[in-house]
Amino acid sequence: MQAALSDVVVVDLSRVFAGPYCTMMLGDLGATVIKVEQPGKGDDTRQFGPPYVAGEAAYYLGLNRNKYSVTLDFKNPADLQRLLELVKKATVLVENFRPGTLAKLGLGYDALREINPGLIYCSISGYGQSGPYAMRPGYDFVAQAESGIMSVTGEVDGEPQRVGTPIADNAAGMFACMSILAALYVRQQTGKGQHIDISLLEAAVSLLGNVSANHLISGEEAPRYGNGHPNIVPYQAFRTQNGYIVVSCGNDRLYQTLCTLLGREDLTNDPRFATNPQRVRNRAALIPILQELFARRETDEWLEQLRAAGIPCGPINTVGQIYNDPHIQERGFVWECEHPTAGSIKLSGSPMRLSETPTHLYKAPPLLGEDNEKIL
Repeated sequence: MQAALSDVVVVDLSRVFAGPYCTMMLGDLGATVIKVEQPGKGDDTRQFGPPYVAGEAAYYLGLNRNKYSVTLDFKNPADLQRLLELVKKATVLVENFRPGTLAKLGLGYDALREINPGLIYCSISGYGQSGPYAMRPGYDFVAQAESGIMSVTGEVDGEPQRVGTPIADNAAGMFACMSILAALYVRQQTGKGQHIDISLLEAAVSLLGNVSANHLISGEEAPRYGNGHPNIVPYQAFRTQNGYIVVSCGNDRLYQTLCTLLGREDLTNDPRFATNPQRVRNRAALIPILQELFARRETDEWLEQLRAAGIPCGPINTVGQIYNDPHIQERGFVWECEHPTAGSIKLSGSPMRLSETPTHLYKAPPLLGEDNEKIL
């Protein structure tokens, strides 16, 4: 079956996370992704370990399936010409150099659109291609800090916390991919390419969602709520007799059902807790009552009863637990492939599920320069 992007050729000049995450998704959708790496060194993530398998870092393997690897030195005239030949035939170029770096080498958007007017040129950087911070280096950790994400993450009275995954990089990669897909649609109509400008900082700020809206409308600073929710109560983690569960009562009906299940119907009539706005205002009084009740039974017992009552809930899984979960396994979310040196390896699958043009794994993450002869 033909893949969704089977006629798209991507020249990938990016490295580390946001750019490679974007191009991996394009590869999953069937695009031919040509990863251009520095000779002798390659993507920085090849050294981000342990763990390693057959000399390849797990970090690199997790972001670079469905790609071809070629090695080119941009400062070498012969290699630069080879790269320009690739660009002439490309549909998309993705890069995450500091703004202006590629332009100095004759590889900026204005120069490349002259040889390929239909080229979609996607730049990913820390702060965007303009503005007073444009020349600062971009890192996920810094973006999480500056965006406000860390200020609302962590325990109420604790320190600000980084989200456990590189969420700013993730978001920038996803927004880059979405922008490229939109630009491909426009290109179909007009034949013209365009320049896409994605920043880690703005991607991270956009993830604040309702937290941003709360501040922009009220003018008040956003506090931390730990595992709680700023606008919905109860919507958080509770300690059980032997672990933790999360409970999400997104409306008054679910809250009333929860109170009945807990044997505390009186909490639905208490004027402090009768409606969600009242519960948000009086969370400090309600949450300790609920916590004391949840601590009386074990996690599995609560999950069975809550699910039977139709109340959204779940355990707090470890990474190992979710990958061994029967639902994830039944959905085929773990992909396996044969790597040229590591043998059979497992990779996280794609969440994009298209009925007619499904994503698939057609190529293991490449060795450095593995495809020089085939591509160049």
